[in-house]
Amino acid sequence: MGAKRIDGNQNAIVAALRKCGATVQILSSVGNGCPDILVGYRGRNLVMEIKDDSQPESGQKLTPDEAVWHDKWRGQKAIVHNVAEAINILNQDVKNQRSMRDGRTMVEP
Repeated sequence: MGAKRIDGNQNAIVAALRKCGATVQILSSVGNGCPDILVGYRGRNLVMEIKDDSQPESGQKLTPDEAVWHDKWRGQKAIVHNVAEAINILNQDVKNQRSMRDGRTMVEP
């Protein structure tokens, strides 16, 4: 398998996440449907698949390998199309963690 194509908005998304204080590991070269980036933020790890919202809708769909990976992955995962969506994932995770700390959200066995 050759090198995976990098989405045109990946650099902007990575830069914005880093500006927010996140660490970002590029995973694009892993292949096999693995998401594009691993984001560390406030003690949590988040994985994000980047799709370029400047592309036609057909170009924003998950590849077959990505779809399989997303179906099988049991942890957090997100598909983001732009900087705002990526930052929203960070903010939502912070809100979820606050709710869990306050006892408002519990995972049942």
